[in-house]
Amino acid sequence: MSALFAFLHHLAAFALVSGLTVQVVLLGGEINLNTARRLQRADMALGISAGVLLAVGLARVFFFEKGASYYFHNGPFMAKLTIFVVVALLSIFPTLVFLSWRKDTNAGRAPSPAPAQLRALRRVVHAELAAVVLILLFAALMARGIGQLGS
Repeated sequence: MSALFAFLHHLAAFALVSGLTVQVVLLGGEINLNTARRLQRADMALGISAGVLLAVGLARVFFFEKGASYYFHNGPFMAKLTIFVVVALLSIFPTLVFLSWRKDTNAGRAPSPAPAQLRALRRVVHAELAAVVLILLFAALMARGIGQLGS
């Protein structure tokens, strides 16, 4: 069962990175109707994968692997969890923007975001992707048993 949850955790993590990467690429071009719809779908996939990642990750912490007391006394795990929460908070802005486009996309029209809003979207999504790289670093440290706090 532990291997299945590890697989699901990794699958959700790859899906999350894929969703962010799709957003980065699409935001680099023109926002037409097709691009807007793709961004909305990528954002939905990102949200679902983040939810699965968190749920499966917490299940692993509490029911599998080394147990909650080990993980909550591990510096890299706490950094990983904190950065995950920061990424989740950052993702609120793009999600709200993409949701605000629904009226236009449902009517078959391309949204017309202001240039400043597009720049802000690009910055936020790039920051999210950079933060995920830090999560990977802390995951590697955690997997090697580095950073156990107090004993």
